[in-house]
Amino acid sequence: MYRNPWIAVREDQVIRPDGAEGIYGVVEIPASCGIVAIREDGQIALVGQWRYVHDRYSVEIPTGGSEPGETPLAAARRELAEETGLTGGTWSGLGTIDNSNGVTTDVAHIFLARQLTAGPAAEAGGEPVELTWMPFEASVAAVLAGEITESVSVAGILKARLLGLA
Repeated sequence: MYRNPWIAVREDQVIRPDGAEGIYGVVEIPASCGIVAIREDGQIALVGQWRYVHDRYSVEIPTGGSEPGETPLAAARRELAEETGLTGGTWSGLGTIDNSNGVTTDVAHIFLARQLTAGPAAEAGGEPVELTWMPFEASVAAVLAGEITESVSVAGILKARLLGLA
């Protein structure tokens, strides 16, 4: 029904659980990633940017989509460098979340990056992003206060906290 470089929308003909025919709209989105990047001093890297869909500024962990044939870890490494100029020395997986699984195919892979090295930020696809640092526990408080609301960020920050990794 619709396609651009980032998404495709399709309409499927389905048989519902009650046997009735119907339609189901699906937004196809490549797998995405989110990175909980924490410095040795316990500060988490957050990026701020204007989000058109919600018409507001959003503070988030670095996130982004994957390229065709790219592994989730390779996408995470690329996105962290593009949005922040950082590279991680050690990486560990924090699992996945299904973003809006009633409508989209997007599965977000979340990673923890440590032993960070700073470098110049690459171009983040024309989206101006602002890197900020925050004590990790303050980011947990910001999630709980509803100040950080982006789903991959919420899941990544809380998973890292609950697993005792940050």
